[in-house]
Amino acid sequence: MEERLQKFLSSNGVCSRRKAEEYILAGKVKVNGKEVTKLGTKINPETDQIYFENKLISNETNKVYILLNKPIGYVTTLKDQFNRNSVIDLIKIKQKVVPAGRLDMYTSGALIFSNDGDFIYKITHPKHEISKTYQVTVKGIITLEEIEKLKNGVDIGDYITKKCEAKIMKIDKEKDISRVELVIHEGKNRQVRHMCEAIGKKVLALHRSKIGSLSVKDLKLGTWRYLKKSEVDMLLKN
Repeated sequence: MEERLQKFLSSNGVCSRRKAEEYILAGKVKVNGKEVTKLGTKINPETDQIYFENKLISNETNKVYILLNKPIGYVTTLKDQFNRNSVIDLIKIKQKVVPAGRLDMYTSGALIFSNDGDFIYKITHPKHEISKTYQVTVKGIITLEEIEKLKNGVDIGDYITKKCEAKIMKIDKEKDISRVELVIHEGKNRQVRHMCEAIGKKVLALHRSKIGSLSVKDLKLGTWRYLKKSEVDMLLKN
């Protein structure tokens, strides 16, 4: 059965489908020894040999779904030009997996991985609006007025955020810090940090505690577990 080349690459844990398109256009992919740069090229996974950066890609049939509690100090990219620690180093399994979305180096918390390209595409597509819950520690005493601004959407430069859930979890006047819980349905780059900056608050610590209803409270930082089928189904139903 034929399938698109970019889908094959994402389904086998090489990269996301969008990234696969970039790699194809850049000439990094070969089919049966010949460089392919045309998007939409179809291949037969059973008979064709697919190479990425001159390495043969095996056709994985065993799909895995993983939840990681990412620690601070790890980047979400699979290959880092500065040789920094990558989240993929924390997951020692046979299959090649890629992250669904990303967290910046200084943010900890929930991150999903899979070698199922269709699954990653579906749960990261904006139309599914899967919620992400963040615990945010900011400098200063946050006010109810500022919380309302976050709830109703703020201007983060080139984008006005959608309405979200926001509530004060703790205020420490002595240390001059506040802890806030934010539940958003978007995934703009460094969005939570920019949202806090928009109301004049600097983020001191940021942790993603949940993706949908998946929580990392029972996972130690730096550890991971496989998702149950019911959890995968739940994410796909959003």
